[in-house]
Amino acid sequence: MAAAITTLAADAPTLSAANTGFMLICSALVMLMTPGLAFFYGGMVRVKSTLNMLMMSFISLGIVTILWVLFGFSLAFGTDIGSVLAWSSDYVGLSGIGLTELWDGYTIPVYVFAVFQLMFAVITPALISGALADRVKFSAWALFITLWVSIVYFPVAHWVWGTGGWLFDMGVIDFAGGTAVHINAGAAALGVILVIGKRVGFKKDPMRPHSLPLVMLGAGLLWFGWFGFNAGSWLGNDDGVGAVMFVNTQVATAAAMLAWLAYEKLRHGSFTTLGAASGAVAGLVAITPSGGSCSPLGAIAIGAIAGLLCAMAVGLKYRFGYDDSLDVVGVHLVGGVVGSLLVGLFATGGVQSKAKGLLYGGGFEQLGKQAVGVFSVLAYSLIVSAVLAFVIDRTMGMRVSEDDEISGIDQVEHAETAYDFSGAGGGIAGRTTSAATASVSTSAENKKKVDA
Repeated sequence: MAAAITTLAADAPTLSAANTGFMLICSALVMLMTPGLAFFYGGMVRVKSTLNMLMMSFISLGIVTILWVLFGFSLAFGTDIGSVLAWSSDYVGLSGIGLTELWDGYTIPVYVFAVFQLMFAVITPALISGALADRVKFSAWALFITLWVSIVYFPVAHWVWGTGGWLFDMGVIDFAGGTAVHINAGAAALGVILVIGKRVGFKKDPMRPHSLPLVMLGAGLLWFGWFGFNAGSWLGNDDGVGAVMFVNTQVATAAAMLAWLAYEKLRHGSFTTLGAASGAVAGLVAITPSGGSCSPLGAIAIGAIAGLLCAMAVGLKYRFGYDDSLDVVGVHLVGGVVGSLLVGLFATGGVQSKAKGLLYGGGFEQLGKQAVGVFSVLAYSLIVSAVLAFVIDRTMGMRVSEDDEISGIDQVEHAETAYDFSGAGGGIAGRTTSAATASVSTSAENKKKVDA
């Protein structure tokens, strides 16, 4: 018996300074993704909505952080209750956690796991905001985030990643958030926009991005931060799985960007910067659930398929008439569905688990499990998000007035504008006015000569 106890003690995980430091860095990288998303979305809207778009992402850092500490971590990762919810009083306020208490089965402290997962919870509702650009009251959006993460995100995170969660126990593979993050957010975006309706001038007025350099900056920050998002989700560096995920993240993103650009060239005749940025994000989304189960060659295939299908999907809003302002449905919902289902084809059985996909002799079993995960999360998030939006819209109102939307939501909701040109009045603006006046005078003189 003494020998057995000694063996168990020797096998018990001990705190790893290397893994702990690595996970803290990954947490910071994932935090950076939310400002990156703000820039990505902020550049895609018109000038008059820039600040509002930035704030719709940034406010998630405030709201979700507090909710996560108070009860979110407990709901998502506490002791399982019926496979659908969780709760642990020790996690309420993060007050009952020991300083060096380890996350069960791992070599990192509970605090580190909690803060890493917090960053996932922060960015998920921020993703939704891109579908609602130009037309939502900021106060209504803040309330929606509060309710949505509490009723939708925290339970779904438990289903997918929590011990005892029904999708986790079923064997659904979601390495870093294809279902819990991207399908969840994309389905929510669709549910809300079906309730609140289209922007004024949708399909009539030009609504082009006002700053493509800002879009590319945001995409670059997202790509950079996504390495923490994906590679960090293995919660350590001891067996090489995180390294494979890191490689697959880069590979799939590159393939998706190239596939999107190829589609654009064939369909529209141009390689656009917006297409390059959107294609990269589509690849990042698709590899998120699947990169821990496939080879680099599989990652190329997954990225290319996602880039092509997402490029095709962004046009569906014009065909079906739903106003997904910045293509959250087309990129995150479709990309999440594609990446999650392709686990059932490309899982090799030699990376994160022994589960094999159809192309590696595993039959349809894993594909079936992935489909259950995809469509259960999609349906739950879509329905509950639509109900929440409907209730908010009927009580406090979800949208700004039509006049406020036309004049600019930045000034109405935030009393600011993204770009202040007032200081240029005596320079560029003055010269422009003088040039215009001279042009009018010249035209008048020419007209007199012609009349004479």
